[in-house]
Amino acid sequence: MKFLVIGHLCHDVIHPVEGPEVQSYGGIYYAVATLAALAGSSDRVVPVFGVNRNEYESLVHHLTHTFPTVDTSGIFPFDEPTNSVHLYYQDSQRRIECSKDISKPISFASIRDFLDVDGILINMISGFDITVNTLDEIRLAVRERRTPIHFDYHSLTLGVQQNHERFRRPVSDWRRWAFMTDIVQLNEEEIAGLTLEKLSEEQTVGHFLTLAVKGVIVTRGERGATVFYSDHKAVVRKDVPGLPVPRSLDATGCGDVFGAAFHFHYVKTRDAVASAQFANTLAAAKAQMVGAEEMHRLRSLVPL
Repeated sequence: MKFLVIGHLCHDVIHPVEGPEVQSYGGIYYAVATLAALAGSSDRVVPVFGVNRNEYESLVHHLTHTFPTVDTSGIFPFDEPTNSVHLYYQDSQRRIECSKDISKPISFASIRDFLDVDGILINMISGFDITVNTLDEIRLAVRERRTPIHFDYHSLTLGVQQNHERFRRPVSDWRRWAFMTDIVQLNEEEIAGLTLEKLSEEQTVGHFLTLAVKGVIVTRGERGATVFYSDHKAVVRKDVPGLPVPRSLDATGCGDVFGAAFHFHYVKTRDAVASAQFANTLAAAKAQMVGAEEMHRLRSLVPL
């Protein structure tokens, strides 16, 4: 199978509660590395994103040699700096995020040649990764093939202050984004602050499911995740408990790993609940790593 991954790359600088800061690639790198770790020898992972021209060759070399199933032909160089993100942790889950040099939106022209795939994962890493019109173009291009689109709202729910600090704010056109996707993913804070109408989680889920969304995933950190779907116009809720983590070192990227693992399993099975259970396992494994430097070990930490 072939998986298309769309979203911004980041340079993460992680400031933990204790210990020294950690620097590594982040953002869409977590999703790419997760899919690549899970992919079989005949599978292909096709990321589409940009990186500063001076880093392009070394990044492509790294991905090619670390993850043989990654097709790097969709990665493109640009002259601007690569996104820089500082994550200041207040405890194991809460953090202050600052983003600088956010990349321009990825154009449909950069994406359209890579749409012959079995699944599309779009993670709004910066919140400016693609425009809603580009998502519409993607939807129209693949709708006859019914290619499933997994959409993580992520930083679409965040604004940017002048000091680069991100802050939660409603997404005025959240319904339009959802209308063009099959699976939507948000964490508890994202869905709570998503709407201008201040809807409850259950009300927001109900709106999603009337927009032809097949499943809504709400991630809950160490407590696991909840899968919502419609069965004969009734909303079904399935809570998937989290897994115990012997030693949680870093929550950075856990939601991205969850989404990529869910998408991988869902494309193969179309079973949302089983896919969430599978994704919890991978997210728990990621929590035992600091940053992204050891993502190549992800599969070895999970009994698949």
